[in-house]
Amino acid sequence: MRETVHRHLGKVLTGAALAAAGTAAMVAVTLPGTAGADESGGAGGGTRAARQAGQDPDAAPPGVVEQAPAEEKQGTGRDPLTDDELRRVEKIAAAGRLSATARDVDGDRGPQRLSVDLAEPEAAEADDPDAPRRADVAFYDYENDTLVTRTVNLRTGEVERTGTQRGVQPPPSRAENAEAARILIAGPLGAGLRADYKDATGKELASPDQLELSGGIYEASPGAQPAVLDKCGVHRCVRLFSKVRNGPWIDTRDLVIDLSARKTAALDRG
Repeated sequence: MRETVHRHLGKVLTGAALAAAGTAAMVAVTLPGTAGADESGGAGGGTRAARQAGQDPDAAPPGVVEQAPAEEKQGTGRDPLTDDELRRVEKIAAAGRLSATARDVDGDRGPQRLSVDLAEPEAAEADDPDAPRRADVAFYDYENDTLVTRTVNLRTGEVERTGTQRGVQPPPSRAENAEAARILIAGPLGAGLRADYKDATGKELASPDQLELSGGIYEASPGAQPAVLDKCGVHRCVRLFSKVRNGPWIDTRDLVIDLSARKTAALDRG
């Protein structure tokens, strides 16, 4: 059964189905050779002490845990990008003028990283097993609301292509969701979220770190939202899905945070 409780500006969502989403599942495992062990030392089995000492020929051998192999610094072919490659291509892609002039979601110097993905091979290299690996690195520049995508050749360390687009809004990053929540919590429209959080936990909500967050991009439709959100789509605007850590969901879907303008507005509930 699912129940929605209306409180303040927002809504606290409770119920077994939603609560289960924030809990870890504990799985009981029966180890080989332990189920139905004869602790009295009856026929067909040694004594419990002998089993524990490994003297019973029927006892299962002790388990062996192998250490995970060290990750290679450089991947090959279509292997996923390694951690080393991810760090390297992000640094290469963000360097130069982009690093000096762009701004991230906090307003700090440098672009906001959105994603790093293994690039598709060039058409002429599709059947070449020795084709260079490339990575597409996507940034958002809040200085001029521009999506910047750079393709880095992992073999040469060079930026081969740079593309810029306006009005294209990929899903928000974790850092952007956190900043959207920070703006919401600090503003007047965050009063309902703060009150619902206190109702659920007995504590004050002061930081995005107290919530589990995911978000989606909001794009304006003519006449469908408050005028303050009319630029959403050109501006980077986010709707948050908020959950108390290890607790209930709080419905913030009617609130939109314009990260470019650092403003928040409520959509019409009708």
